[in-house]
Amino acid sequence: MFPIFRLIKDLLKARRMSPMGLTETHVSSHICWPWDLDIWMELNNGRAMTLYDLGRTMQAQRVGLIGALRQNRWGMTVAGTTVRFRQRIRGFERFEMRSRAVAWDDKFIYLEQSMWKKNGTCASHVMLRTALTDQNGIVPPAKVLERMGLSGTAPPAMPDWIDAWRAADAQRPWPPMQEGLA
Repeated sequence: MFPIFRLIKDLLKARRMSPMGLTETHVSSHICWPWDLDIWMELNNGRAMTLYDLGRTMQAQRVGLIGALRQNRWGMTVAGTTVRFRQRIRGFERFEMRSRAVAWDDKFIYLEQSMWKKNGTCASHVMLRTALTDQNGIVPPAKVLERMGLSGTAPPAMPDWIDAWRAADAQRPWPPMQEGLA
């Protein structure tokens, strides 16, 4: 079940925080509640991705994107992702999430997020290829920036590791798993 009450709480909290620049890092604090656990009593990987959704939403609020979404009736979507899980987060453990936009191209906005344990260890890291959509499909980031009052904002340089992921992902067959089917 989607944590709608957490989302509302987080959005209200983000509205009271100071605005931030497009590529600045939003930092939020979280607790791994019992309903976030899997059968091994650690943060469920699916729930981790849902919590990352919350972090992205707070980050979007702080950079001014939520207003543009509402005003233009756009939606946010994830068009690709890669994730690394390295440390367990246990029940009732507190952790910090960091969320930021890294770069964008003519179609997508690339974000990275991470969860950090209180001892300074990175528990997980995710890179997301995201898009904003309307009834006609993907809204170009340049148009999004224009509607946010940031026309002409140049994208930061695409990091090599994200560029390598984009190249590798472009080689994946689509639709997948078609070989051997009649």
